[in-house]
Amino acid sequence: MRIFFADKLPEQTVSDLETRGHRCVCEPGLSAGELAERIGGYDVLVVRSTKVPREVFEAADRLVLVIRAGAGTNTIDTDAAAERGVFVSNVPGRNAAAVAELTLGLLLAVDRRIADNVVDSRGHQWNKATYAKSDGLLGSTMGILGLGSIGFLVAERAAAFGIRIQAVTKPDRSPAARARAEELGIMLCESLEELVASSDIVSVHVPASAGTKHLVDEAFLSRMKPGAILLNTSRGDVVDEAALLRALDEGRVRAGLDVYDGEPGSGRAEWDSPLARHPAVVATHHIGASTTQAQRAIAQGVTELIDAFVAGEVRDCVNLDPDRLGTIALTVRHLDRVGVLAQVLDRLSAAGLNVQHMVNRVFRGGQAAVAFIDVEGQASPELLESLGAIPDVLGVSVVTLRKDEPAP
Repeated sequence: MRIFFADKLPEQTVSDLETRGHRCVCEPGLSAGELAERIGGYDVLVVRSTKVPREVFEAADRLVLVIRAGAGTNTIDTDAAAERGVFVSNVPGRNAAAVAELTLGLLLAVDRRIADNVVDSRGHQWNKATYAKSDGLLGSTMGILGLGSIGFLVAERAAAFGIRIQAVTKPDRSPAARARAEELGIMLCESLEELVASSDIVSVHVPASAGTKHLVDEAFLSRMKPGAILLNTSRGDVVDEAALLRALDEGRVRAGLDVYDGEPGSGRAEWDSPLARHPAVVATHHIGASTTQAQRAIAQGVTELIDAFVAGEVRDCVNLDPDRLGTIALTVRHLDRVGVLAQVLDRLSAAGLNVQHMVNRVFRGGQAAVAFIDVEGQASPELLESLGAIPDVLGVSVVTLRKDEPAP
């Protein structure tokens, strides 16, 4: 395959993929418009921070897979990709330790005013009288929003400082996640409001989405304890920055921030942020995942995604519908012969039934196979009989996935 890298990854990743026979081209630092001009002729696009808007997908002529070398995909127009049948995959969890480490670093820096200490020291100022005052972390309570891979690693590290951890109860949390929360002694609050009001530290680890945009708003901040610390190493638009700035100016909260709404998309740029300049904020430059360990792990994940794709498996895809879409599921057992499935699909088409999802698996020995076909619509007895009569079809069964809604 032809693979285009729009951001820099370790040279070993490119070398490994070229050894597998892929042709790789690396051009980091392109703008969205430049990327649209260059994407023609490539099967796979790999990005880190480079944005991939709709115009890139409109310009692509053979693109089938976009890989975000990281967890978040908010910089990629996944809807535009879905409209054109382009898979968008990410590499979740590989940078979790690095983000968790920075989160705890920000917490310590806010509590002990480490950045201000350094500035004064470099400016030949000795100010122990001011900096000897801090709350300390032992015995405090941290509320974690988002108990995913990063949230759990933050909880582990914070617990080592003697911090009590709490999160919001979620009925849909997996059994494994519930077991891990219990193992770490994480207390569960019945609501977000309860968690915010009872935490000395609130650490945010949620993805960017319509539901999380400005999650930390005026009401959220007004519920925080006086002098509480807000940590955000997730996404910038999770925080209503105007509301946070007011809370900082009024001395109600302190903050450690690694991400900002409208932050530069490049590695270097002129940038002015009232939040980052605020004396009650410790600000870093969206470096949560930027450790050698994390980048190596992410790069290995990119290679694994491409290897799996070549083998016919799409992993960690974010723009496929996670649910079965059809109203019925057909199971067609058949001999593994050329043209059998083509005849099945022809009959479904003639009946006006649209295939939403299909998987065909061959049994050991290569003699027989089974096709699982999700179909929108209902199969009449005549259609099922017709399918069963196809030469080399061994049997057909049907189950209902959901009932058709009655017409209004």
